[in-house]
Amino acid sequence: MNDSNAFLLGHAEAADWQDALTSCLQQLGTVPPAANLGFVYVSDAYADVLQPILERLREATGVVHWTGTVGIGICATNREYHQSAAMAVMIGCFPEDSFQLLSFYGRAADHLPATWEGWLHDSQAHVAVLHGDPGNGMLPELLKQLHAELPGGYLVGGLSSSHGAHPQIADELLEGGLSGVIFNNAITIATALSQGCSPIADKHVITDCDSNIINYIDQRPALDVFNEDIGEILARDLNRAAGYIFVGLPIAGSDTGDYLVRNLVGIDVEGKRIAIGDMAHPGQKIQFCRRDGKTAWEDMQRMLDELKLRIRGATPRGGLYFSCLGRGEALFGDDSAEVKMIHATLGDFPLVGFFANGEIFNQRLYGYTGVLTLFV
Repeated sequence: MNDSNAFLLGHAEAADWQDALTSCLQQLGTVPPAANLGFVYVSDAYADVLQPILERLREATGVVHWTGTVGIGICATNREYHQSAAMAVMIGCFPEDSFQLLSFYGRAADHLPATWEGWLHDSQAHVAVLHGDPGNGMLPELLKQLHAELPGGYLVGGLSSSHGAHPQIADELLEGGLSGVIFNNAITIATALSQGCSPIADKHVITDCDSNIINYIDQRPALDVFNEDIGEILARDLNRAAGYIFVGLPIAGSDTGDYLVRNLVGIDVEGKRIAIGDMAHPGQKIQFCRRDGKTAWEDMQRMLDELKLRIRGATPRGGLYFSCLGRGEALFGDDSAEVKMIHATLGDFPLVGFFANGEIFNQRLYGYTGVLTLFV
């Protein structure tokens, strides 16, 4: 790597983690002295050996600072690894004092380190790349709390996914909350979200609800409104709608029409009520959405085209991609089609990431989305 701004990349799959790591190190090649931050994502087959993986990476590369986590699936440039033992490693050279590693942030009483005060206020913009533990029920509140603590803060990331433990790395092995790395405005970063769904009708208003159960929409029985929106064919077979129709909760004040996608978790035919995978509130807007391969492809391409315009056609130096577990092969097909779309539009560059149990964009927790973050 002669270019001090370039990123190094290695990725491999192997039953033995040591074989996969050896392959990654060979692909990384000679690591320059200026390299100071590494990203590592491993499939959950390696969840229990993430500590020795971290130690070996630090020893073999000389890079002190690392962040990453575990996923049921992971990805790298033009390659997805699903349900296999694999790892992806990316190393970059960043300006001195351009980032800070965020260790455990998992309680309402937690705050950013007091020693960061000067560093934070020297920059009016910060981007946090975060990994979260899906078992922490406070994550939505913690994201808002962290966002409020960061001057000009923007949060991106994903929740660890695993059949077992959910370890994270932020210079050390962690579990249970949020962790990651925070960049200041010495780094040029572009990030965007692909929803993966498309609305099938106009927005409505929830007019009566109990917790996550919606009784009335637009002062009409909720199921009547739902059936009208999804159409006669699906309304005759509500079981068929499961896994295809979702609830969209529009984000107030969004100038891009963003909405939070939530599962439809229950239908009460006699009571004409519906239950959703989130708390509902009277006066809250709601719309119904469909999720299928066609809408996912279209929205992914929209996101990539918009990013290409924003970075003025430049090829990124490196990137991170956090996609929902429900995307990948399920929506885009096999042969790593989802990540190949990224490089078909933006060019060939080092990229790593994982398939998450929930995605973070700005200060909110999403589902069924893809979050792409580029170092320009």
